[in-house]
Amino acid sequence: MPKRSECSSCSFLFICVAPFLARGNPLIMLTKAEIVHKAVQIGFDDIGFTGIEPFASQLDLLKQRQGSYDWVERRGLALRQGTDPGTVMPDGKTLVVLISVYYRQGYPDYMEGHFGRCYLDDDRITKDGLALQIKAFRRFLGDHGVASKLAPNLPHRLAAARAGLGTFGKNCLFFSRKAARQSSFVLPIAMVVDRCFAPDPPTVAVGCPDWCRNACIAACPTRALKGPCHIEPRRCISYLSYYGEGMTPLELREPMGLYVYGCDRCQNVCPRNAARLAEPLPMNAKVAAKEPDFQLERLLRMDKAYFETKIWPHMFYMPADDLWRWQMNAARAMGNTRDPKYIDDLTAACKENADEKVRAMAAWALGRIGGGPARTALEALKLGADGVFLQEIESALDGFALSGGSV
Repeated sequence: MPKRSECSSCSFLFICVAPFLARGNPLIMLTKAEIVHKAVQIGFDDIGFTGIEPFASQLDLLKQRQGSYDWVERRGLALRQGTDPGTVMPDGKTLVVLISVYYRQGYPDYMEGHFGRCYLDDDRITKDGLALQIKAFRRFLGDHGVASKLAPNLPHRLAAARAGLGTFGKNCLFFSRKAARQSSFVLPIAMVVDRCFAPDPPTVAVGCPDWCRNACIAACPTRALKGPCHIEPRRCISYLSYYGEGMTPLELREPMGLYVYGCDRCQNVCPRNAARLAEPLPMNAKVAAKEPDFQLERLLRMDKAYFETKIWPHMFYMPADDLWRWQMNAARAMGNTRDPKYIDDLTAACKENADEKVRAMAAWALGRIGGGPARTALEALKLGADGVFLQEIESALDGFALSGGSV
C-alpha cells in the first residue's frame, strides 16, 4: 500500500508515490531523491522544492511600487499574474527550483569591465548551454510521466528562497546556500510540475552580515538602491543601459561609468561575494573568443548586419531598431575611460552617425576625454552643427574654458 502524506500544495491527502508511466518502460515511481540526483548529474548546482501557493508578499510589493514596475508589464511580462503559479499550470502541484552558476569560469577583464557577467555567456538565443540542461531535465521528468512548465514571469528568486536554496542580499539579489561559494552569481530557475513532492524548509530572509555597512547601497553610483532590499529599477545602470528612454541624462552619464550593457557594481563590493571573486577560475574560452567583437570602437561603428550576427545573439534586450542606444552607450563609456585613443572614433561618429543622440553623446565624450586634440575636434565639429548636437559641443567647449583648457 503506498504511503500517504500531506502535500503542502494540496488541501487534501495525496498519494505522493503514485506510479507514473515512463516512456518505453513499465510503471515506475519517480522519487524526490531521484529528481535531485538527476539534476546534479545534468549539471545543476542545487535543487529545491516548494508548494505552488501564491506569492502574496510579491504581489503586495508590486502593488505598492506600481510606478517602478509598470514598465515591465508594458513590455509584456505579466509580473502580477506570475505571483500565482496556478496561472502557469492549473493542475500544477509543486514548484521545482534549479540553481545554475553563471560565473563558473573567468572572463576577460575587458568584458567584465563593460558588460554584466550574467550576460557574457547567456544562451537564451543560442541555446547551446543552460538551455540544453533545462531541456534534458524536463525530458527526464516527462519520460517519467511528470509534466512541467516554465514561465519567465514567476518570481524565480523568491521561489528559490521558499524552496530553501538560499537567502536574499540587501542588493535584492539571491545568494545561494552552497553554490559558487554561497555567492549571488547564480540563476534560479523555477518550474511548475503536476506531481506532489514534499517541500523543503524555506529560507526567505536577508542573509547579509551586520558589519557589511550596506556596502552595496553605498556603492550604487546612480542611487538605484534606496535602502536594504529596496531598489528603484529605473535608476539601475542595467535598466538605463538597455531600456532608458532617449539620451542618457547628463547627471547619470559619469556615474554609469564604463558599463555598456548591465552592471555588477553591487555584486563586486559585496562581502558575501568576496570568496568567489578571489577564487582562481579557468578562462571561459567562448567569451574570450568574442571579446574582439565587443570592442567599444566596433560597437560605436557597427551597422545592423554586424549587430545581428555578432552582438544580438548574446545580448538581445535591445533590438536592431535600437542600434543607436548601443552606440550611445559605447560613446559614453569611451568618454568615461578618459583615453585619448578614442578621439578619432568619436570624431568620426560625430560626422557620420545618422542619429542625433549618438552624435551628441560622442561630443560629450570628447569633452570628457579632454586635451588639445579633443578640443580641436569639437571646434571643427561646431561648424554646421545644430540642435542637441550643437548644445553638447558648446557644453563640452565651455568645460574646457572653465578648466583653463585642461579638461
